[in-house]
Amino acid sequence: MYSPFIRLSIITCFAITIFSACKETEKESRRPNIVFIFSDDHAPHAIGAYGPKNNNPELHSFVKTPHLDRLADEGMLFANAFCTNSICGPSRAVILTGKHSHLNGMLNNDTTFNGAQTTFPKIFQEHGYRTAWMGKWHLMSDPTGFDDWAILANQGQQGSYYNPVFKSNKKTEESSITGYTATIITDMAIEWIEENKKDQAPFFLAYSHKTPHREWVPAPEEYDMYKDVDLPLPGNFYDDYSNRSSAAKVQEMEIARHMNEGDLKLVYPAYMNEAQLALFDAAYGPENEAFRASNLQGDALTEWKYQRYVKDFLRSVTSMDREIGRFLQYLEDTGLADNTIVIYSSDQGFYLGDHGWYDKRWMYEESLRMPLIIRWPGVVQPGTKNDKMVQNLDFAQTFLDMAGIPAKADMQGSSLLPLLKGDEPEAWRENIYYHYYAYPDWHMVKPHYGIRSERYKLIHYYTIDEWELFDLQEDPDEMVSVFNRSEYNEVQALMNEKLQEIKIQYGDTVILTATSKYHR
Repeated sequence: MYSPFIRLSIITCFAITIFSACKETEKESRRPNIVFIFSDDHAPHAIGAYGPKNNNPELHSFVKTPHLDRLADEGMLFANAFCTNSICGPSRAVILTGKHSHLNGMLNNDTTFNGAQTTFPKIFQEHGYRTAWMGKWHLMSDPTGFDDWAILANQGQQGSYYNPVFKSNKKTEESSITGYTATIITDMAIEWIEENKKDQAPFFLAYSHKTPHREWVPAPEEYDMYKDVDLPLPGNFYDDYSNRSSAAKVQEMEIARHMNEGDLKLVYPAYMNEAQLALFDAAYGPENEAFRASNLQGDALTEWKYQRYVKDFLRSVTSMDREIGRFLQYLEDTGLADNTIVIYSSDQGFYLGDHGWYDKRWMYEESLRMPLIIRWPGVVQPGTKNDKMVQNLDFAQTFLDMAGIPAKADMQGSSLLPLLKGDEPEAWRENIYYHYYAYPDWHMVKPHYGIRSERYKLIHYYTIDEWELFDLQEDPDEMVSVFNRSEYNEVQALMNEKLQEIKIQYGDTVILTATSKYHR
């Protein structure tokens, strides 16, 4: 027989073992919270963690995104994340539904999203998650599938950078809030978590910024960034658009020819109050006076526009990054960080003078690429990078899979969960599919669809029946189309075959005419 002391020790050890096992079971059974931080038009080459870009490596040293860089250090950075349709509303619709534009019905920004269709937040609600969307929405219809939402009201202009007007499901009337929009959206996101964390239900929160959408207005703290420096020009800034389809020449998105005075802060934002305008004028007024007095012409004028534009773009990114840092600190301070997955992405990429352009829309790399960073404590190995080709088409399945919730069979993407766990799936996509529809529209980019493999990209501008083929290994800046070159005949035939297969795979039979009508 054991002595009383030994019996007590055995009982104590047994109790400790049971308690520890219960705690582990409880920990494993706790479903994670998910925060989706989403921005607008944020080019990956304007994030420090993504490193230098081949056509302008010197710009990297001027990019200031310490909090997003920290998120990448603590999670996984996807080096090859791509959108399916590089424009704001359609990208959001793809993310919500897990379906390409031709199936979710949101072809362009003028379409009204059909909120009655199945979306991943509705599925979250069915499985006991609290859901919310705070910030920019831009889908023309009101959000569905969210217990709470507060969105920028003037969706046609995607909201203002100061004193924005919001509409929400908690108020019958729209209301203006004084302050900087990125700060206000962050406050809303934090306040929503505070209000809902008491009921212990897991939550999905979309925390969605307007920044850095046109017209790129920073917070006062960033007004003086880059004040006395000249940012480097991209190597293809003076692109003449030769050696490609005629579509590249007839666009309306050149910094030299198409930026307006509001973009360049030569006309001050109408939505600022007197105190805000005073700070703005103190920063921009002297520079504007010097610009007008100099009467710049030709390349000197174009390069002045570039400096003003890219400085403001990067300033506004840093303003947003600071607010994201405040949000991440809130998660740490409240103890929520350990069981909260944080995802950062943007609806598409953007041109920072690449090809002499601003805006997005093209299947060229700068607008096709999107940032994607995911931090998941205990699951994702910190500081890792994944090179697989992924798309915003994958987000819905991934979000649901993170929570252990089955996706709908008609969703068209793939869950990124195996990649996040460090696995190497035997079969992963070898090609991505893209289709842009909005024409005639802002910036006049011709409708096109295409396919991209790791090395090659085939694009068809079908309303003018012109093609481009790029060898991304030999020509990463996409300066010369090799379509119909004899040395690429086999590649071209194979890529065209794969393009037809992937169109069938995704069921895309939507073809636009030159007048922007479409038929199936």
